[in-house]
Amino acid sequence: MPKMKTKSSCKKRFKVTAKGRVVAGQAGKRHGMIKRTNKFLRNARGTTTLSAPDEKIIKSMMPYAR
Repeated sequence: MPKMKTKSSCKKRFKVTAKGRVVAGQAGKRHGMIKRTNKFLRNARGTTTLSAPDEKIIKSMMPYAR
């Protein structure tokens, strides 16, 4: 059988942890920071784990990242 391909967009944006959760960069920080609260900006630093339904979609696009 031929090898399955990993989706290049997912390879660049997501990482799978040792426990199998998917880690992604925090959304909503590209522009428009003036209208956002300081609390939102503090909480949006770093990365976040995806919800279970989103995780399932990403894992299907990354067959070897398990």
